[in-house]
Amino acid sequence: MTSTRPFQMNDLFRFNNVNLDVLTETYNMPFYLQYMSTSPELFTVATAPDGSIMGYMLGKAEGTEELWHGHVSAVTVAPMYRRLGLARMLMEDLEGTSANVYNAYFVDLFVRASNALAISMYEKFGYVKYRRVLGYYSGDDPEDAFDMRKALPRDIKKKSIIPMDRPVLPEELEW
Repeated sequence: MTSTRPFQMNDLFRFNNVNLDVLTETYNMPFYLQYMSTSPELFTVATAPDGSIMGYMLGKAEGTEELWHGHVSAVTVAPMYRRLGLARMLMEDLEGTSANVYNAYFVDLFVRASNALAISMYEKFGYVKYRRVLGYYSGDDPEDAFDMRKALPRDIKKKSIIPMDRPVLPEELEW
């Protein structure tokens, strides 16, 4: 049986089975520590009965006024635990916390424009392509991203998910 709990400091030394995968963005240690200190309730881990890490969710709350939202920085599941509904469980946990604790208007995330599998998964979870961000991913494999969003109950008129009619540059992002 899978259980979830807050990510703990020592998990940073135990999650290689999740992070050492081509589909997973890996960050530096200070990045994870910042999330642990500022948004611990949005940094959760799914564990197997033996205590091994099956996946994790890294998120935060940000924005102002009607742009106040939950943000998914990373959701990833170890290859051997994929297709069991863990990503959905982790996403629903973040969505619930964003709605009930932070009273956010929506949840957003960025995904590589070429990652059709992830885009399809997020669409099944109720997310829409809000806008394309040109050149969002830099480095050895530069690429555009889609900013995908899902409205939460506070956004009664669903204004946060009305797609933009033009792509934007990273410097145009609000946060």
